[in-house]
Amino acid sequence: MKEIRENARKLMKGFCRVCPVCDGLACRGEVPGMGGLGTGNAFTINLEKLASIHLNMRLIHSVSDPDTSTTFFGTRFALPIFAAPIGGVSFNMGGKISEEEYIDAIISGCKARNIMGCTGDGVPEFIHLTGFNAIKKSAGHGIPFIKPWEDQELYEKLDAAKETGTSIVGMDIDAAGLITLRKMGRPVSPKPLEKLTEIVKKSGLRFILKGIMTPDEALMAIDAGVDGIVVSNHGGRVFDCTPATAQVLPDIAAVTREKTTLLVDGGIRNGSDILKMLALGADGVMIGRPFSIAAIGGLQNGVEKYISILKEELKQAMVLTGTGSITEIGPRLLF
Repeated sequence: MKEIRENARKLMKGFCRVCPVCDGLACRGEVPGMGGLGTGNAFTINLEKLASIHLNMRLIHSVSDPDTSTTFFGTRFALPIFAAPIGGVSFNMGGKISEEEYIDAIISGCKARNIMGCTGDGVPEFIHLTGFNAIKKSAGHGIPFIKPWEDQELYEKLDAAKETGTSIVGMDIDAAGLITLRKMGRPVSPKPLEKLTEIVKKSGLRFILKGIMTPDEALMAIDAGVDGIVVSNHGGRVFDCTPATAQVLPDIAAVTREKTTLLVDGGIRNGSDILKMLALGADGVMIGRPFSIAAIGGLQNGVEKYISILKEELKQAMVLTGTGSITEIGPRLLF
């Protein structure tokens, strides 16, 4: 993995420094690029607040080989992890590999390790097209995320998403404030409840909504018929005044429990971070920038190695907290 990161640092020079800890400090305000918008606070606070949470260490137990597998949307996966939807290699990551190479590495690497990868959307068109093609090549093993475009483009992309063979589609409604898209003349916008309900129904697939940061909007999303919610501030790339996802997650989990699948992203870097988010109430996590670094630096091999490391780290954290399976994770783990 060290060699993969070193290679990524060379290929992403000027776009991402591949810091020892991806905390958003060195890349504040670098959008396009891998940084957070403006002050970068919404990126860095995700890391800071997650790091401030501690776990109770327990070692008088019989757990030595915990079960990290779990079920999402009717399918059993090896880990409660999704590779978050990120695209735009050419303008965010240096462009030293192609968009096709990048997203194929994400989708194929995740499939090989029995987790689910997601694809992104944006401008130019090849971002979503290469994502859709990667999912097709993997026989539908991937989740295409579509931005909250205006009706014609949105519905055309939803129809195209069905043709990939996937059973799940997502919308990153947290992209509604992306400055870069507005500058390109391709506006995205928030969606009122009535419109969101219509979109979910017309999709004809299981539907995940990414970008929920308050309990009331979580309940509204459930009313709209979504099958899953992602607590996310878009990695700090749309609004630099938000709280951390780890801060808002418990209150959202309290109102959504057993009503929908609850995922979260934001600053998750290792197995202990995954365990913390699950203890705070999430069913699973999405990880973004570290997967991008692994894919740029090592293509599918890099993605697979990163997933293997996450699995070992998660198992170690579960052993050290006396947790035998994902279903046993809860608030008792939190100090």
